[in-house]
Amino acid sequence: MTETNQSRRTFIKSAAVTGLGVSLGQVTLLGNTVRPGKRVGIIGLDTSHSIAFAKALNAASPDPKLKGYRAVAAYPYGSKTIESSFSRIPGYIDEVKKLGVEVVDSIPALLSGVDAVLLETNDGRLHLEQALEVFKAGKPVFIDKPIAASLADAQAIFDAAATHRVPVFSTSSLRYAENIAEIRSGALIGPVTGAATYSPAPIEPTHPDLLWYGIHGIEMLYALLGTGCERVTRVYSEGTDIVVGTWSDGRVGTFRGIRSGRTGYGGTAFGEKGQAAIGEYGGYIPLLYQIVDFFDSGVPPVDSKETLELVAFIEAADESRKRGGASVSLWNR
Repeated sequence: MTETNQSRRTFIKSAAVTGLGVSLGQVTLLGNTVRPGKRVGIIGLDTSHSIAFAKALNAASPDPKLKGYRAVAAYPYGSKTIESSFSRIPGYIDEVKKLGVEVVDSIPALLSGVDAVLLETNDGRLHLEQALEVFKAGKPVFIDKPIAASLADAQAIFDAAATHRVPVFSTSSLRYAENIAEIRSGALIGPVTGAATYSPAPIEPTHPDLLWYGIHGIEMLYALLGTGCERVTRVYSEGTDIVVGTWSDGRVGTFRGIRSGRTGYGGTAFGEKGQAAIGEYGGYIPLLYQIVDFFDSGVPPVDSKETLELVAFIEAADESRKRGGASVSLWNR
């Protein structure tokens, strides 16, 4: 057993839980027993993702692929300054309570009674501070998109995780849209030579433009092409973004961000043997399968290098906009 996995399996010895209505032993939740090792804590009730995950984990007849993991505690905050996020918190508190989730008043209170963490706070500016508390407690953590509100904070998160030897990963659920994995593997159209993706891209002023929501489409782009993008060019208008990335091996990937008209998620991959459309978006469950497998194994399904390059891509796109659409290097700006 690796030291990382050993640390995951020795989370909590014995102590009283402060601020939690659960014990450190087995927890009875909606008629089911939650064993130590399977107790999930949620940080941030300011996003619909928290509710979707809690409903799936705490279903009366949960999906066997979720391996008995249950949400037992939640800390609501969460954004305190982004109105579209913090205004949801009171309603989402009520919803998770109905699912048998104990709402606590601090992250330390949450960490003392859980084995793994979903960091769902919608405001990426808070992720580094919140993740550091989780790392210090030795709990594996999934960080929902965006991993942070800057490349510097994203790098600091991965550096801190390495220092504390705690497994972590971050991604959008769109990475697991139908057939993306088959396309990337070469099984459908041979080696992928390029891709074009699209998604909604509303802008939140506190975050780099495409990090707030356009990240969904860019996550699909990276899921298809992998790392290696060197330069980015962005064409911006009020209703649309077009971002073109050039990879070191000559491949080209494009992202279209939609802010007017009917929106949606999708794209096309180009390969040596043909083309393939990205399949249907299956919601949050395919991602949740990946998360619980990660909680079990401690092995991140998305490499930190890919996540960091994706954030660098988005920051370079912002810089390209500032320069009137000039080509910008991901790493030398």
